[in-house]
Amino acid sequence: MASISPTSSSVSPTSSQFSSSTPPEISPVVGGTSLLVAWQLKGKQVLIVGGGEVASSRIEHILAADANIVLLAPQKGVNARTKQYIDLYPNRITYYDRRFTGPAELDKMDMVLTALDDPVRSREIVELCRQQKIPVNAADIPDLCDFYFGAQIRDGPLHILISTNGSGPRLAALIKSKLKDDLSGYEGEAITRVGELRERLKARAPGVGGSVSRKRMKWMTQLCNEWHLEDLTQLDDVMITKLLDEGWEKNRIPSLQQVGGQSKRRPNASSSIQSSIWPAIAGFVAGGLATALLLSLKARRP
Repeated sequence: MASISPTSSSVSPTSSQFSSSTPPEISPVVGGTSLLVAWQLKGKQVLIVGGGEVASSRIEHILAADANIVLLAPQKGVNARTKQYIDLYPNRITYYDRRFTGPAELDKMDMVLTALDDPVRSREIVELCRQQKIPVNAADIPDLCDFYFGAQIRDGPLHILISTNGSGPRLAALIKSKLKDDLSGYEGEAITRVGELRERLKARAPGVGGSVSRKRMKWMTQLCNEWHLEDLTQLDDVMITKLLDEGWEKNRIPSLQQVGGQSKRRPNASSSIQSSIWPAIAGFVAGGLATALLLSLKARRP
C-alpha cells in the first residue's frame, strides 16, 4: 500500500504555484452592502402575515416567482387588491381569516414575510423564524430583515432589482422610474429569443467548460453585440436554424437579412444591446449621484 506523506495534505498555496505574470490590480472591497441574488422559489411555501397594501405587493412578487402562498390576516384587514389575488389564484393562495397564532404556523414554510402595522408582533414572528432558521422579511423594519425586496422592473425573463439596502425605498422607486423610461421595451422579448437560441446551440455543441463552452460564449457575445435588440426579437425556429447553420457552423455572425429577417428599427433606434442599455445605466448613475449631492448639501445647511 502506498504511503502518503504528511506534507501532501492541505497546504496553503504559495505565489510560486500561480502564474508568474503580473496580476491585474483589484479595488478594495467595500462592505456594508447586501448580496443580490435571484432566489429560486418555484414550488416553495411562503407564509405572508397581513393583508393590506404591502401584503398585496408581496403576493404579486411571490406569485411571479411561482411559489405557493399561505396568507394569514383577519378579513377586515384584507384590502381589495389582496382579495382579488385570493379570488384569482385559489390554487396558489391558501387564505386563513385569522391572525398569526404561534410557532405551528411556520411548519413546512420556506420563507416568511410579515406585512403588519404592529412592530412588536413582527419582531416576535421574526424571532420564531430565527429559531427555525427560516429566512424572513419584516416590512418597514430593515434591521430585522434577512433580505429586502427593493424596487423591481420585470419584462418577461428580464428582472432588474434596485436596492438601497433598506435605507431609502422612495429613492429606489424614483431610480426605478428613471431606469424604466430609458429602456427600449424590446429587452424582455429579445432575452427570451436569445435564450431559445442558446439552448439550441448547447444541444448542437454540448459540453460544460473547456474549449467548446468558451467558443459558444464568444459566439453568443459577438452576436448580441452586433445585432440590434429589435432584430433579436424576430428570431423564430427557422431563423435560429439558419443562424446556427450559417453562423455557428461557419464561425461567423450573419446579418438579420441573411437569415431571413427584415429590419424594423426606427430611424434613431439604438445600434445594439450595449448601446441601448449603457445610456440607461449611465443615466441611473448620474441621477443617483445628483440625488446624493442634493441630500449632502441639505444636510450641511445650518
